[in-house]
Amino acid sequence: MATNTRNPFTWVEIYVEDMSRAQKFYEEVLQIEMIPMQTPGGFGDLEMLSFPWAEDGGNISGALCKTKEMKAGAGGTLVYFTSEDCGIEVSRTESAGGKVIQQKEPIGEHGFCSICMDTEGNRIAFHSNK
Repeated sequence: MATNTRNPFTWVEIYVEDMSRAQKFYEEVLQIEMIPMQTPGGFGDLEMLSFPWAEDGGNISGALCKTKEMKAGAGGTLVYFTSEDCGIEVSRTESAGGKVIQQKEPIGEHGFCSICMDTEGNRIAFHSNK
């Protein structure tokens, strides 16, 4: 059995159909500013906007990605965003153009979570300890 306790996650990509609509949704719900990214060469039509990240590597990051190669929508990976109180992000979701799928609910000793759908049809979740 492996004993490595290092967090294996490093990057998350959320695929979108409409970059400006998705950017507005995530900036409003998460109260952040997305960061324009230079697309690596050889990736065709790929457009990317990065989520904020720490230089010291203290958190993982990711990006909104638009490309014909990958489609947005429900049914795959569920990304959880950390929050002080996940009810706050839920309260911003519908006004930002998204849909609440599951209101804030307790998950035992692990805190609380909620599930929403973004403007691109992706299911996303929020987690908090209170």
